[in-house]
Formats: sequence, C-alpha cells, structure tokens
Amino acid sequence: MANERLRATISAKGETVQSVAQHVGVDPKSVERWITTDRTPHRGHRWKASSFLGVDEVYLWPAVTKQAETASTSELVTYYPHRGAVPATLWSSLIEQASSHVDILVYAGLFLFDSHPDLPDQLADKAKAGAQVRVLLGDPESDMVRQRGEEEGIGSDLAARARITRRYLEPATRTPGVEVRLHDTILYNSIYRFDDDVLVNPHVLGAPAGQNPVLHFRYIPGARTFRHYMKSFDYAWEQDTPS
Repeated sequence: MANERLRATISAKGETVQSVAQHVGVDPKSVERWITTDRTPHRGHRWKASSFLGVDEVYLWPAVTKQAETASTSELVTYYPHRGAVPATLWSSLIEQASSHVDILVYAGLFLFDSHPDLPDQLADKAKAGAQVRVLLGDPESDMVRQRGEEEGIGSDLAARARITRRYLEPATRTPGVEVRLHDTILYNSIYRFDDDVLVNPHVLGAPAGQNPVLHFRYIPGARTFRHYMKSFDYAWEQDTPS
C-alpha cells in the first residue's frame, strides 16, 4: 500500500521527491520507496523529512505513534515542585554550555538576571560566537502584564520588574544576534531554552511564577514535547515587535 499522505504532502508543499531526498540526505529512490511501499524510514530521516514538510511525523507515518509517545516521555528529565527548587548550578550550567540557541519567554524573569548579574554579557558573548539569542519580555504598558500582576497579587510591581529586566538587557542588545522583543500575549508558561534543554514554568492562576512547578525537558529526535514548546515560543516571537 502506498503512503498517500506523504505523496500528497510533498505535492501540497510544492516540493519533489528529489528536494525531500536532498534535504534529508538520502537517495531519491529511498523517498520513492517511502511513498510506493509505505516503508517507514529511520527516526532521524523521519524527523528531517517531517520538519522540512512542516507536518508531524506521526501524520506521515502513523505506525510510529507508540515510538513517538515513548520518546516524548523520555524527554522529561525531571520535575521541580516550584521554581526555587531548581538548583542554581543547573541554571548556571545550562547558560554556560549553550552555544547555538538561547530563547527566553517571560513577563519579567528578573530572578534570572538578579541571580546571574553577568548574564547580559554572557548572552552578548554567545551571540558574537554565532548563537541565536531571543528574549521576549512582557510589555510593561500592556493589559496582559497589568492583569497578570493583579492575579499574582503584586499589581504594578510586575511591570516594574519587566522594565528592570529590559534595562539589564540593554547593553547586550547592541550586539548583533541578541534580539529582545516585547509581547502582550496571555502567557501560559515561562520558557527558558538553552540549546537542547528547555525549562518550562507553568503559570497557575493566583500564584506568582516562582511558586509554580518547573519541568525540565531535553530534546530527543522524533519526540514532540520539546518541539511543541518551541513552536509556542516561535508563535509568540512572530506576534510581537522589537523593544
């Protein structure tokens, strides 16, 4: 039986067997076999092909559902009951070891800059070395920051914290590769991504972010949780404007 989903997706995206093969790094005959015989490629090839075509690999190859679920579960490194339980050494090591991506999505995130006073300089150095650094801060003038401040019971203090964080980051923004944007989205999670590791701090209604759990995920090819949160980051990034 042929894999009509794969055939249709390649056509709908304006791609060809040859272009998919070139991106994945395989012979075009391999991609043809994926289509005509519904052969399931290796995990790395599935991930590259599905990413290139902009769809989830499970849609193209439903038979890998169980494997993807297992991989996604394996992405969870550990769970912390509140942000204060995250070891200071973990934050430091993730920051120091990041070499390609640092993505931060918060309303203020002031704790991170207060506890790592050299962080703006570190971000600038990483950008100079070729890393992509993206920071999304809550717009202090936005209704969402005002509402979240009220929900946390700190009122306008949240907006003030966002302004302080922005001031801390200002020197780093003079370095190409360090981008800071302001957002006014409803923030369901704070996200801290360092290369293949991401710390996710869910927001709980009526409680400050520091009192809420933190989930540590590490990317595994073929899994979806890390990618799922980064899609959320990218969505917020595209909605907002440079500060």
